[in-house]
Amino acid sequence: MIKAVIFDLDGTLLDRDTSVRKFIEDQYNRLIEWLDHIPKEQYISRFIELDCRGYVWKDQVYRQIVAEFKINEVSWEMLLQDYVSEFYKCCIPFSNLAGMLESLKARSIRMGMITNGKGQFQLDNIRALGIEQYFETILISEWEGMKKPNPEIFRKALSHMDVAPNESLFVGDHPENDIKAAKNVGMVGVWKKDFQWDHVEADFTIDDLSELPVIIQEIDRV
Repeated sequence: MIKAVIFDLDGTLLDRDTSVRKFIEDQYNRLIEWLDHIPKEQYISRFIELDCRGYVWKDQVYRQIVAEFKINEVSWEMLLQDYVSEFYKCCIPFSNLAGMLESLKARSIRMGMITNGKGQFQLDNIRALGIEQYFETILISEWEGMKKPNPEIFRKALSHMDVAPNESLFVGDHPENDIKAAKNVGMVGVWKKDFQWDHVEADFTIDDLSELPVIIQEIDRV
């Protein structure tokens, strides 16, 4: 019987691709006084390319952007600080996030989260989605001193929630950091489908978060 679900954040609950595009367009518009020599779409597309879907930290991204586009009036440090302090305002959830969390809560399914990233930055994004109250434990890699796919961060979340691995689902979008890592500690791995990968060796695959309660029902019937 499934007693707990632990989630990844970016690409699983937070529609990061859409949020990043919204943010970088907003940044361009707010700072157009210093960026207007760069075509807007070029600024947006280059940021997205350099960002590598969040796997490159933004100090490197902004250093490169400032150098390439010859931005003189504003420094890469200022652009980075703008990202850190303003990104949460552009956070967009995946469809049916709130409904799914409410459904699990109604069934007394306990919930946790493990996310790689900077501590306060990720917590601000979670709060911007309005979902912090659903989770018994939230582990963010910077604050934990370890990150996925390290099995210890999964074991720590399970320990905090006092549930066994085989009583728990992990839902994430990354084949190695999320699915394989969770399965390696004995959890059920649910892949939130992502266009970047064609096939992932998950126990279950979902296109939409609304499918998750149905999967739990299926597991509990066995």
